[in-house]
Amino acid sequence: MKQKGERFFISLLIIIIFLFPVQAVGGEGVSLSTGQTLYVPAYSHIYSGNKEIPYLLTVTLSIRNTDFNHPIVIKRVDYYETKGLLLKKYLDKEIFLKPMESTRFIVPQKEKQGGAGANFLVEWDSKNPVNTPIVESVMIGTQSQQGISFTSRGKEILVPKSH
Repeated sequence: MKQKGERFFISLLIIIIFLFPVQAVGGEGVSLSTGQTLYVPAYSHIYSGNKEIPYLLTVTLSIRNTDFNHPIVIKRVDYYETKGLLLKKYLDKEIFLKPMESTRFIVPQKEKQGGAGANFLVEWDSKNPVNTPIVESVMIGTQSQQGISFTSRGKEILVPKSH
């Protein structure tokens, strides 16, 4: 009797696996796109200690075309401070990134205006559906003998036509 129950359970498990395939670990499915606007958190400084002393950081915004076959066009890279004020427009004209090419933009460590709530808006476009690029900020800083580094990944947002 025990063997019949085990066989039934194994058969049921096999049916479930074939009917409801499990997504790969990591959870993110691959999607193609012809363009996005991305919000990328950045931190020109963070706070340390009980007195909330600013710890200044260098910010690198990295944009990576992950498509093997098609270029993408970077149309906008804007840097905003904590209260939403536009601090810098990094592009005078569009930048084309060839397949698997990357580019970067730097906010120097001495820049204090951005703050702990700074961010980038990055707009990109493509004539063909492509693998979505990886857009992230990398923050790094050193003071005395202490160093800190961390990253933030961009998130797609919807932007009203007026922006």
